Amino acid sequence: MIPPDTQTELPFLAGIDDEGEPIFESLSVTVIDEEQALVKLLRSPLFARNLASGDRVKVLNSATAEYQLEERSGNLSIRVFCKEDINPLAEFLTPALEKIDGTLDLQHERALVYSIHYSIGFPEIEDTLNDALEDYPYAVWYYGNVYDPEDGATPIGWWLDIDE
Repeated sequence: MIPPDTQTELPFLAGIDDEGEPIFESLSVTVIDEEQALVKLLRSPLFARNLASGDRVKVLNSATAEYQLEERSGNLSIRVFCKEDINPLAEFLTPALEKIDGTLDLQHERALVYSIHYSIGFPEIEDTLNDALEDYPYAVWYYGNVYDPEDGATPIGWWLDIDE
């Protein structure tokens, strides 16, 4: 058993490979309640869908990456991918998102992950992203926890159920 407030890494399902085998992404979490197996995500994932920084999840079986989302933090997960070096884009986009309370959770060679609270407003967030990416035609951005993971197109509307 892991005591509360301990930080650790747990595998989360990130996708399925060409042979039908699961691919896992290791995410940093803080243990909230050892008895109830509750953890809180410390950053938004790059590939695991439907999760964001601050979300609370119940660990059903960490060996098979089975979890149950218990409570959303209100954060949106924003993933930016590009075909070229991402550093120039990160240097431009990160300060723009920080101005509206976004945080850079992860930076890889060709990807960035940000978290920002939904209360900032979808139009402001999307305008900021679209304006920033205007000069970077080789880059695209996606929400990681706004659309149904099955079809990738239907908004799941979790933000409508959060009381401020």
